[in-house]
Amino acid sequence: MNYGFVRIASAIPGLKVADCKHNVQEMESLIAQAEGKGVEIICFPELSLTAYTCGDLFAQQLLLDEAEMALISLMNFTRSLDIISIVGLPVPYHGTLLNCAAVVQKGKILGLVPKTYLPNYKEFYEQRWFTSGRTHPETNVLICGQQVKISRNLLFHTPTCCFGIEICEDVWAPIPPSSELVLKGAEIIFNLSADNEGVGKNVYLKSLLSQQSARCLSGYVFAGCGFGESTQDVVFSGKGFIYENGVLLAEGERFCRHEQLIISEIDVERLRSERRVNTTFSASVAQYGANDACHIDTEFFAPKEIEITRQVHPHPFVPTGDELNERCEEIFAIQTEGLAKRLIHTHAQTAVIGISGGLDSTLALLVCVRTFDNLGLSRKGIVGITMPGFGTTDRTYTNAIRLMKYLGITIREISIKAACIQHFEDIGADLSVHDITYENAQARERTQILMDAANQMNGLVIGTGDLSELALGWATYNGDHMSMYGVNASVPKTLVKHLVTWVANGMTDQEVSSTLLDIVDTPISPELLPADENGEISQKTEDKVGPYELHDFFLYHLLRYGFRPSKIYFLAQKAFGTTYDEETIKKWMTTFYRRFFAQQFKRSCLPDGPKVGSCSLSPRGDWRMPSDASGAAWLAECEAL
Repeated sequence: MNYGFVRIASAIPGLKVADCKHNVQEMESLIAQAEGKGVEIICFPELSLTAYTCGDLFAQQLLLDEAEMALISLMNFTRSLDIISIVGLPVPYHGTLLNCAAVVQKGKILGLVPKTYLPNYKEFYEQRWFTSGRTHPETNVLICGQQVKISRNLLFHTPTCCFGIEICEDVWAPIPPSSELVLKGAEIIFNLSADNEGVGKNVYLKSLLSQQSARCLSGYVFAGCGFGESTQDVVFSGKGFIYENGVLLAEGERFCRHEQLIISEIDVERLRSERRVNTTFSASVAQYGANDACHIDTEFFAPKEIEITRQVHPHPFVPTGDELNERCEEIFAIQTEGLAKRLIHTHAQTAVIGISGGLDSTLALLVCVRTFDNLGLSRKGIVGITMPGFGTTDRTYTNAIRLMKYLGITIREISIKAACIQHFEDIGADLSVHDITYENAQARERTQILMDAANQMNGLVIGTGDLSELALGWATYNGDHMSMYGVNASVPKTLVKHLVTWVANGMTDQEVSSTLLDIVDTPISPELLPADENGEISQKTEDKVGPYELHDFFLYHLLRYGFRPSKIYFLAQKAFGTTYDEETIKKWMTTFYRRFFAQQFKRSCLPDGPKVGSCSLSPRGDWRMPSDASGAAWLAECEAL
């Protein structure tokens, strides 16, 4: 299965101006290469059969005849091929000349799409030779011995996707034809272009294409003229881009003197999911998509099995490079702004937080510190309570005390051991039996202390649990599950680590920085079971529930796109390569789905907390799921992998 991926190519041939025989041979070579690579649709630049810069030669009958003969050659060449080719040529019609894209497959011309907007300013002079496609109604034209549908309003349906076409200047219009085509069903837009080069223009164009693909929730494939076009007044650098919903998947090399084939896979299933979820898109369809397009079915072919070449990021919540620092700053700002509003609204005098020496409580504490600093409040109003229990180790305890001391907050230490022992006696539980009661009683005792201490000090209990723990239900119901405001509620575990590291790297106080970095390196644990014989953490969360980087990967693709388990498994194999074998991925994916469905009841009554990214499990926001929904179908698919 290809799981909705459609392999696409933007092709930049080496052309000669007005030499149609040479040009079609170059294009046929690229088509053959693309077919061998499993490409389903290949797109060439504007007027690629003749070259774009023919000027007044477009008025020569010989050139027009040569272009038609070249198209016949292309038809013959593709007669036994499945690949769909989109090529550009001038087409005479009723005393006018149209700048067209021809869609060719298996020896047939499936349709012709004329250019709508003809630039006639500065270096452009297209209205001298061509007429806009708006001039003519949808009709048929005789070309290459075929009656072919010609219209600006054509949609082409393949076994895997629906695509539409616009040409160069069209995308620069205030309302591009692509905006109309996607509302009528197009999932991928192809743009045959002759965009010339100029200082700063490439950056602007990439921004334009990114925005258009994002606004249209579509794939966008751009093929621009390159080496071989006339350089009499302008230069064409051979731009080739493939976008998916605002993300650049692949691009060619500018100013390359050789032919290029830019290939990637567009995830049409993802685009369909985005459109279903986005009610603004569906409302736009209802308002503007009423005028039916002309729908053309391509020749049937069995989609080839492909090995996707596009990158699948193993940590989808965590960007790379400079973007990571920007993301951390933005998330931290959202968290602090949310907490500031809640403190002001409730007139709370203190923020009470349980400090364990672990990642989540550390991030929550740092958010509190930034918030109090921003509000001009004394850090002494932050009350950090460390609550040693049966599993607390020296390392986490020491880090908790050091961090609170270095940050200058109020420190309280309240052991939960005696209270838990008394509680076990009260309910008749055996202290030597380290079962779920043994663990949860400690978590609930800590929460009770925090809540009552907050009442004592007119404060708010700041929650520390993160998005990954909520997804897995890795929290004690009405224990660490509960707070008065959960600042980490939509921050996944893989990002928590980077956020704490980012704060540490920005610290001028080396004692604080080194403590934070040691916390980052500490194994993740609730520390509810006694330490081992060496005093080290014995209860490591990832040994029990699996690697958080896998669970965050599963969670992202489940929440963001609604992918089924088999597709997420397919993507995980690609993303993690040799890091995890197939059985390991399958094991933890099964654990993920089992826990995700079984633990919804905890998410149904979450405390308030700010959404920071594209995924959230708040029952008041992004995720509304019955607590008793069956996960049988998802688990069955996991077992069948």
